[in-house]
Amino acid sequence: MAEYTINLPASDEDVEKLNIGDTVYINGTVCTARDMAHLQMRELVENGKELPEKIAGGAIFHAGPVMKKDENDQWKLRVIGPTTSIRMEPHADFMGRMGVKLIIGKGGMGEDSLAAFKKYKQVYLQAAPGCAVVLAAGIKDVKNVHWYENGMPEAMWVLEADKFGPFVVTMDCKGNSRYNDVKAKAREIAEDILSKK
Repeated sequence: MAEYTINLPASDEDVEKLNIGDTVYINGTVCTARDMAHLQMRELVENGKELPEKIAGGAIFHAGPVMKKDENDQWKLRVIGPTTSIRMEPHADFMGRMGVKLIIGKGGMGEDSLAAFKKYKQVYLQAAPGCAVVLAAGIKDVKNVHWYENGMPEAMWVLEADKFGPFVVTMDCKGNSRYNDVKAKAREIAEDILSKK
């Protein structure tokens, strides 16, 4: 297991060197996106329109940050923690086609995502739940916000990251998934227990 700092936009080569178990820190522009933001991105692309941000080579964080405006009417990040990623599984191939390289969240994703990660050279990074304040320390600026009318958690927040993390690679672009490994081991233990009854 190794530790890497990825400067965005990331390349295929940046992603290919990552293996499950590696620790990753991120520098550059990170966009948050939950259910509604994914749907709105797809609607724009399907209607031949451009996305509000360049996400090719970028990182999408499945998160609903808590923001507050300062005395200058500028957004400031208070906390940012991961949300459950499996809800974004229907958008796996779309995000790959858009060139996203790093997907951050919690709980992992499914087989469609694993296939997309191999096809488009992407990885999934597990953010530790319960560390929202620690993660917020890695965000130096709120650059923009889109679709705020959906509410603060569902908006797309454009953030400037500086040593953002740590994150752990739990799905890589080689077809490996820590989540599948854990499930297989759990089944093996369960079968062993049941065989002894």
